[in-house]
Amino acid sequence: MNIALIGFRGAGKTTIAKLLSRKLGKKLISTDGEIEKRTRMSIAKFVKKYGWDKFREVESDVIEYISDFDDCVFDTGGGIVMRNENVINLKKNGLVVLLTADIKTTTNRLKAGKGRPALTKKGNFLEEIKDVLKEREERYKRAADYTIDTSRLKPEEACDLIMHYVQMEMQ
Repeated sequence: MNIALIGFRGAGKTTIAKLLSRKLGKKLISTDGEIEKRTRMSIAKFVKKYGWDKFREVESDVIEYISDFDDCVFDTGGGIVMRNENVINLKKNGLVVLLTADIKTTTNRLKAGKGRPALTKKGNFLEEIKDVLKEREERYKRAADYTIDTSRLKPEEACDLIMHYVQMEMQ
């Protein structure tokens, strides 16, 4: 069984996926990393050159390809839920865990990160976050088997919760 971590930027997907894969002895696969391998360019450069629609096509191809894997932890991009086929493919052989965080936590985490392309044409960082979250929130909830708010959790605590959910699924 695979474990796919979904959620908005800054929710902790990458940090928790790395920790979870080590603890469970599962292979870690970053969908963004796979996209960068296929396109031979950074996500930011690819989006700038070809746009978000083309990015979503490549992303869906990657999800379809990795959905046949087993015993992996998937660190997915924040917009993975924008195409229904991605959710269907992730659920074929996996548990989908939504990681969330409140706006303050998300903003603080994103300010620390670099190299992420803008999601909208808005100039206001906070407004962009709110708009994109509003657009994706229902999709995230529908896709998720479990949801964890990481705002006040250490990565180890979130990881322990996910491992508990995995054990429940295996029974």
